[in-house]
Amino acid sequence: MDDEHFLSRAFIEAGGIETLVAQDAPEMKILTEAERAETLRTTLDARPPGAAWLFGYGSLIWNPTIRSVERRTARIEGWHRAFCLVTRAGRGSKEHPGLVLGLEEGGSCTGMALRIEDDVLEYELSLLWRREMLTGAYVPRWVDLLDDQGVRFGSAVTFTVNVLGEQYAGHLARSTVIESLATATGTLGSAADYLFRTCDGLRMYGIPDAELDQLAAEVGAAQGQDGLRS
Repeated sequence: MDDEHFLSRAFIEAGGIETLVAQDAPEMKILTEAERAETLRTTLDARPPGAAWLFGYGSLIWNPTIRSVERRTARIEGWHRAFCLVTRAGRGSKEHPGLVLGLEEGGSCTGMALRIEDDVLEYELSLLWRREMLTGAYVPRWVDLLDDQGVRFGSAVTFTVNVLGEQYAGHLARSTVIESLATATGTLGSAADYLFRTCDGLRMYGIPDAELDQLAAEVGAAQGQDGLRS
């Protein structure tokens, strides 16, 4: 399944993700609409002064699904991207769980900042919450955005991993990460494709991530491919 088309704005608005998870992983605890709304309101109430941005570090780079008016690369400090979340729906199954990215504490991360207009901010974030906050696997928080000179240019909401959540899988052996990414697949496609698309998106915007590229090469080799796709 090509999730660039399947995981669309219309699909999210129609409640498709909730249906998908309920069908593929009925044992997973899904936040109620009221619980999601409460976390969104708490996040909006904590918004710093100035323009509102979203910081994407994984699939939000190549399939954001929200409407933004400006896009630019940015770095955040104190967090790094890692395959630290287990998924049994979308990019994995109960028999072969997949892994997706989250932000773990420590280091830094370069990704894509998307600026959202104030008059549509709450609605656009509500769609994002239906996509990213369905199971409470993430903790949304505001972070400082730095340009390539290290100068702060704004604040963005982003999704850090919930280390107390049942999906958290930090500090896995590299062999376990490679095996999971190389073999897991679900309704939205394979975990490997999620990795490869993220690498493609980072390269398209000139964002280097040697660690992720190396991981993609090892996953490709495990699948019998010749490393990274051209």
